[in-house]
Amino acid sequence: MVNSNYQGFGTGIVPAGCGFTLQNRGAGFSHDHTHPNALAPRKRPYHTIIPAMATDLAGGLRATFGVMGGMMQPPGHLQVAASLFYDQVDPQAALDRPRFQLAGGSSAGIVRLEPGMEGVAAGLRARGHVVEMTSQQERSGFGLGQVILRADGDAKL
Repeated sequence: MVNSNYQGFGTGIVPAGCGFTLQNRGAGFSHDHTHPNALAPRKRPYHTIIPAMATDLAGGLRATFGVMGGMMQPPGHLQVAASLFYDQVDPQAALDRPRFQLAGGSSAGIVRLEPGMEGVAAGLRARGHVVEMTSQQERSGFGLGQVILRADGDAKL
C-alpha cells in the first residue's frame, strides 16, 4: 500500500529490466547496540514505514491507512485517523485536510502548519508557540497518504 524509497531515489540501484529503484529503508537502523534504534532480538526499532490498521470494538477490520513523510508519519497517522473516525469524513477529505507538525520532533520546537490553518496559527501564537506557515508547494513535507476504509458503516470504533 505504501511505496517509499527513502532519501530520494533509495539505493539508486535499478534491477536490470525492472524500471524501479530498490529502497533503502534500513538506513535509519543502527548496528551500535547502545543506540535507541539498534537492531536486536525482540526489539522494534523506530522505522518510518508504519502503515496502520484500525479495528472496530468487535475486532473487525475498519480501515488500513498510511501516511508517508519520514518523521511526519506518527502525527500524520493520528491526524488522518482523527479525521476518519472522530470527524467521520471520507478518506479523500481526511487526506486533503491541512496538517500540523513539530519541526525537529520536539514539543519545544516550531509548530509548522499547512495552508488553511491560519486561524489555528493565531491561537497557538497567542499561547506562546512559535508558528511557521508553509506554502502550498511545501505540502510534500507533511506526507502523502492512502486510505482503504471499510464502507459498510455499521462498525463503531
